[in-house]
Amino acid sequence: MTSSPASRPATAVLLAAGLGTRMKSSRPKAMQRLAGRPMLAHLIASAAEVFDRLVVVIGPEMGDVAELAAPYPVVIQHERLGTAHAALQAEAYFGDGDVAVLYADNPLISADTLSRLLEARHAPDVGLALLAMRPAEPGRYGRVIAQDGLVERIVEWADATPEERAVDLCNAGVLCADATTFRRWLHSVKNDNAKGEFYLTDVVDCAVADGVHVHAVEAAEDELRGINSRMELAEAEAALQDRLRQKAMENGVTLVAPETVFFCADTTLAPDVLVEPHVVFGPGVIVESGAEIRAFSHLEGCTVQADAIIGPYARLRPGTTIGTAARVGNFVEVKNTTLGDGAKANHLTYLGDASIGMRSNVGAGTIICNYDGFFKHQTTIGDRVFVGSNSILVAPVSIGTNALIAAGSVITKDVPEDAMAFGRPRQENKPELGKRFKETIKARKENG
Repeated sequence: MTSSPASRPATAVLLAAGLGTRMKSSRPKAMQRLAGRPMLAHLIASAAEVFDRLVVVIGPEMGDVAELAAPYPVVIQHERLGTAHAALQAEAYFGDGDVAVLYADNPLISADTLSRLLEARHAPDVGLALLAMRPAEPGRYGRVIAQDGLVERIVEWADATPEERAVDLCNAGVLCADATTFRRWLHSVKNDNAKGEFYLTDVVDCAVADGVHVHAVEAAEDELRGINSRMELAEAEAALQDRLRQKAMENGVTLVAPETVFFCADTTLAPDVLVEPHVVFGPGVIVESGAEIRAFSHLEGCTVQADAIIGPYARLRPGTTIGTAARVGNFVEVKNTTLGDGAKANHLTYLGDASIGMRSNVGAGTIICNYDGFFKHQTTIGDRVFVGSNSILVAPVSIGTNALIAAGSVITKDVPEDAMAFGRPRQENKPELGKRFKETIKARKENG
């Protein structure tokens, strides 16, 4: 958190009571996800860097939103009577400094832009600051009508004249003012409009009527775009992914085909990581320096240590740690498993609920049977173990250091260190039986 200008305490009121009706979703709008994180979580992260206090306004029966907002306080807007009414529900938290009202469906505002908003509010003679943008397609956004750098009014598109619609400066809805004055303006907002709602944008008219200077702070459309539909959610996702890709490359990550790589908001990649095309990072991924993530791999809730190689076509699931210089190859799935330094599982393998030691090799087609239908069980494989191809390890089981598992084995008991385990039936060859079998089948086909 940065200190507010002039050391005044600053409070952010986050409006998150929207139902997501236009998204045709049973999930509240604030819980719709961008880069693997709910929209409200993005806004909280940015606001917490700038404001001294946060309070979130939610609707009734939104326990999941309240849980996400914790530890910040929440207040409930029991009746959805408009954005000014929603902001007033948090009046008890305004304090005596500055107050800004933000929107959960406007989640990509950066901490830098919020800092500029507070700074503008403290410029000489500015009593109200707002955020505005110049979108490529202004469409039905409300227009900000300004003269000599000061905002005169905000005109909704439906009420605008052709000349006003030609204005490309558009309202983003975010306002910031002194708490005492803001409180008075909010109480004076009327609901004499077609919807009978109390609109936050009417605060601008109140300020102008009081002779207060209103200043617009401009920011990029990608930060200020509102999200009310699935289409707008997809557009915001694309914009955010571009931002995350650019940040990764600026930090020293090589993206071979950036437009094909998808990040979560919390993805952490160290310098000199190489990411090949068509890789998806789910929540909670850390990749250390020198690691390579090869094409068509999916990672979630895992750590990949330095110089490891993942993929192509690998899946790392939550709880997985891949050790330094270890290798996970094509069509290998790893879940809740530690793969030791220099260990290898190069192809066609499932590793679940296991600890695998340094420089061990798990052969093609190996499966760890970790689930008995009721409980998960642990498998422990020591250092420098060789597991032959097409082996099945039935957990719980432990394989000692330097042990060797013969290919095709089914291992149900612990294997001591330095031992060789054979877990397969003895082969028996029946002379001429193959030939006689084929002749019998042929005769049956000929006889119908």
